[in-house]
Amino acid sequence: MEGQRKLNKKAWSWAFYDWANSGFATTVMAGFFPIFFKSYWAGDLDPAQSTFAIGSINSLVGLIIAISAPVLGALADVGRIKKRFLFAFALVGILSTGYLFFIPESSWKLAIIFYAFGVIGFSGGNIFYDALIIGVSKPDERNRVSALGFSLGYLGGGLLFLLNVLMYTKPELFGLSSSVDAVLWSFLSVAIWWFIFSFPIFLNVKEENLEKNIGPSSVIRVAFSNLYKTSRSIKKYKSAVIFLIAYFLYMDGVDTIIRMATSYGSDIGLTATSMIGALLLTQFIGFPATLVFGLYADKFGYKLSLTFGIVTYIGVVLFSSQIDTALDFYIVASVIGLVQGGVQAISRSYFSNLIPPEKAAEFFGFYNFIGKSSVILGPFMVSGIALLTGNPGYGILSLLILFIPGLILLWRVPD
Repeated sequence: MEGQRKLNKKAWSWAFYDWANSGFATTVMAGFFPIFFKSYWAGDLDPAQSTFAIGSINSLVGLIIAISAPVLGALADVGRIKKRFLFAFALVGILSTGYLFFIPESSWKLAIIFYAFGVIGFSGGNIFYDALIIGVSKPDERNRVSALGFSLGYLGGGLLFLLNVLMYTKPELFGLSSSVDAVLWSFLSVAIWWFIFSFPIFLNVKEENLEKNIGPSSVIRVAFSNLYKTSRSIKKYKSAVIFLIAYFLYMDGVDTIIRMATSYGSDIGLTATSMIGALLLTQFIGFPATLVFGLYADKFGYKLSLTFGIVTYIGVVLFSSQIDTALDFYIVASVIGLVQGGVQAISRSYFSNLIPPEKAAEFFGFYNFIGKSSVILGPFMVSGIALLTGNPGYGILSLLILFIPGLILLWRVPD
């Protein structure tokens, strides 16, 4: 790790977009929206109905992003317009999130629509954000740059979420009349945060001129032609294909743990405050841990670094199947914070080194398609097996079916 070059301004500006948009992931998606939606906007609905509404919209949005990701990536590559697409999706996300502040009580349909557009802006923008890493870093820098992005995301999202939690628990300190006002202002603060800290990437990151520019009238035709060719010729990139299959499996496990953690915590009697505390713990441990993970990945390589993370997750699964106290849950949250960002960051940088640079957005479209569709199996297995057996621990153990084959396939990726 000695003698490493300092990262340039472009790399830092790129990474700061993770800082900018991670508030949406923490405060909106993971933190306040699911709880606030049920109690404030959908309070007149049966709990099962409100759960179905938010679950359905999450699935629908995920499907839209997954299907459109390869097409959007192809369009961006042809027209060299990754930044324009990123700007458009970010603007949709920012405006939709900010509008949540103005939605009145019991307006659950309006709330769910603007939440959906917020998720589209957040997830869709990440397709082009991920692809821009090739233009801001050399191959031997990508572990550190990717890890820097995720770590800044943990820190930025964590700091804003901490501020929002303080607003929620002590609204009078912020001149607010109630916790309801605090949550609404929290949504607005996410939009403002996202807007302000997006400036560096749009001002300082220049898009690489890797492909001859073409006229606007030909962009769509050439994009779909290239997408067809890529889907037909992707088998030529054997390393990328095997990696994507491995990524599908182990990332399904990772995402399932992220999405099912609060449900599992509720089953063992944790309060909402304890849940928020565990989420904050994961965020702030994740910030330095992801940076360190990226540094050691440079020393030990992609496969060994990812193996360490996946094996840690296997240990988390085994331990989690036996927990029954809040302390155990906090231990799990801490361990996940040590490896979650590292696994995500190194997966992204590894994939960027397996693909042709001139097709970066197109290939990252497939990467995001795999990432978005990878959360199908895990939640179904965890909830289904828990329902059939009456034991949530058995449901958690089923994730080994994802992590172990994913690890085996990772080692089948040609060097």
